Amino acid sequence: MSFRKLLTFLLAAILLTALSTGCGKTTSNEQVLRYALEAEPATLDPGKSTAIPESLAELQIFEGLTRLDAKDQPVPGVAESWDVSADGLTYVFHLRTDAKWSNGDPVTAQNFVFAWKRVLNPDFASENAYMLFPIKQAEAYNGKQASADQLGVKAVDAHTLEVTLEKPTAYFLSLVAFHAFYPVHEETVTAHPDSWATDVATLVGNGPFKVTNWVHNGQIDFAKNDAYWDAASVKLAKMEWPISDSQATRLSMVENNQVDMMVEPPVSEHDRLKQEGLLSISPYLGDYYYVFNTKQPPFDNPKVRQAFSLAINREALVTNVIKGGKRPAYAWVAPGLINPATGKDFREEGGNYVTENTDQAKKLLAEAGYPDGKGLPPITILYNTSELHKAIAEAIQEMWKQNLGVEVSLTNQESKVFLESRTQGQFQVARASWVGDYADPMTFIDVFRDSGNDAKYHNPVYNRLVEQAQSTNDQSVRMKAMHDAEQLLFADAVIMPIYYTTQPYVAKPYVKGYFWSILGPADFKTAYIEK
Repeated sequence: MSFRKLLTFLLAAILLTALSTGCGKTTSNEQVLRYALEAEPATLDPGKSTAIPESLAELQIFEGLTRLDAKDQPVPGVAESWDVSADGLTYVFHLRTDAKWSNGDPVTAQNFVFAWKRVLNPDFASENAYMLFPIKQAEAYNGKQASADQLGVKAVDAHTLEVTLEKPTAYFLSLVAFHAFYPVHEETVTAHPDSWATDVATLVGNGPFKVTNWVHNGQIDFAKNDAYWDAASVKLAKMEWPISDSQATRLSMVENNQVDMMVEPPVSEHDRLKQEGLLSISPYLGDYYYVFNTKQPPFDNPKVRQAFSLAINREALVTNVIKGGKRPAYAWVAPGLINPATGKDFREEGGNYVTENTDQAKKLLAEAGYPDGKGLPPITILYNTSELHKAIAEAIQEMWKQNLGVEVSLTNQESKVFLESRTQGQFQVARASWVGDYADPMTFIDVFRDSGNDAKYHNPVYNRLVEQAQSTNDQSVRMKAMHDAEQLLFADAVIMPIYYTTQPYVAKPYVKGYFWSILGPADFKTAYIEK
């Protein structure tokens, strides 16, 4: 054993020993879930949080008007029912009269009005404010062009919330399950505006669990919230979440029976864990891809873009370089999204839009005026500094050399500079990734609408298809429009998809009743321990 490995082992052992006093073994009768959290939440304020560890914890202690089920479809949450106007612009939510905060106060329509205005307040500077922009005057208010009183949201009475939208938004019921739409306890937030979401004494929620202890950078403990309207469905009595940003340490905690679950085990351990039946791979609504600058030579020619996309082997990239249970991507909208009109997966319906064909790639390159790559201007792949990004870029560089005869250079930049370069169009082909914000194909399709996207892509036909999908609540019409838009995106060869994101995790077989959302968080509302 090398000194570095020995040191890593000793440090992990020390942490495990320290944590064991707070998360010891449970007996077969105890309904306690022990989950190794991958990072300390910066805050549990749903209006401010941005990272998955935060939204994971918030999902357990808050609830919106709707909640996503195991298929990521919206089901009643705080709202037991709703009415939608014929034009799709007005939603009237009827709140449960037995919905309560963890301190026993009733959850009211005003709690939602207060929370949403807070997120949209430009002085609050929420990074998730844009998620609320479908609400009438929301974008204008956030941009200081309208007042809070002009927002299309009002409490008709204590248990009736009326929401008016700018235009029909068929996925609005999915949107309101997102954490930026959660209600907050107005009296507590007003009294403790800067500390309420980091102090257990003031962390009032309305979800299936409540936080009982939080040792920052150490552990978060939860207990069943008996005031929750659906407490009868909650089987766990407690949850104990020790915190460690070390993949190796979290895995050691599982294998030493310190915890029951963890995410992102080291890639080097995947094969062993799979053989032992401990590794699971959950869909995660995201893509890793290369984006072409459609305004920069030689990628201003769609045939060149098509040729370069045809000339890579995605399966080999995933198997030999990327690993981690990822799936090769041959389209844009990631798997896991259900078409409500058919009940089928949107990706399976649409099929693949790219393939791998070296002969066809060479033919297209020649038709574009560059036979065997001759005459091409210097080409550079731009990526942000990371060992994985570098490894992928080097592999693609070699594939383009072998399959097209093209010499390609690589340039890496620190993330902030890299993002600015992409935004400003200072690249030819660049690494990119996208993770969906809500469970609807539009979270992908809307990315390349008009010319404000990184590809500098502008196609009026594509824009009209997006507008068509956004202007109706008829799921058959909007899903077809989005399928057509995606097909056009690949006819124009705007992007080169590489792999679909996944969520590898390790769970003991006795943990039952939970599910992982394609948006990232796991829902433990109905989880239980069966030993």
